[in-house]
Amino acid sequence: MQPKPDSIPIAFVEALREVQVIKVSLSELERKWCLREQEAYARGVADGERALSEQLVQQRADLRHLQNRLFVQLENTIPQVVRDCEQALIGIAWETARKVVNSIAITPSIVEAALEESLVSLRQTGRVRLQLHAEDLALLEGVNSPVLLKELGGERIRFEVSSEVGRGGCLVYTDFGTVDARREVKLELLRQAMES
Repeated sequence: MQPKPDSIPIAFVEALREVQVIKVSLSELERKWCLREQEAYARGVADGERALSEQLVQQRADLRHLQNRLFVQLENTIPQVVRDCEQALIGIAWETARKVVNSIAITPSIVEAALEESLVSLRQTGRVRLQLHAEDLALLEGVNSPVLLKELGGERIRFEVSSEVGRGGCLVYTDFGTVDARREVKLELLRQAMES
């Protein structure tokens, strides 16, 4: 007898034992197959959700770690930025002050004020040698400066020209020491005070 096309004979090496033939309808098999597919699909969805949840937890932890590192770097960077800005502002202020002072025209009153400021602490001392720029001395002599007239009358102060002194400043020499009232020295002291 010829086997049916949908049935193929199976050859066994040993004799079968306790075998039962169960008759199941095709619709029952399809229903069981669909049920297994649904169960497998539900397991796949659950496994995917669990894996995604684990990835999200890991990504949050990584993000939190990066955020903490960023905050630490910002905490360390901000003071340095503040120091850099302070130094830049000091530099700008210094340069502005220097330019303003250097742009002021030298007048007899400015030279007199510089001399009087230098001499105010020397009122009780003996002889004084005062060095200033040649143009400043000529300027004071040209206007008959009260500072020059008052001090020259007593022969207490001897005025000298010096190439070491710039316009608007002076060097004062006494028996007790030197007063450096040159503009560039005052500006340097201002710069040092601003930086400290």
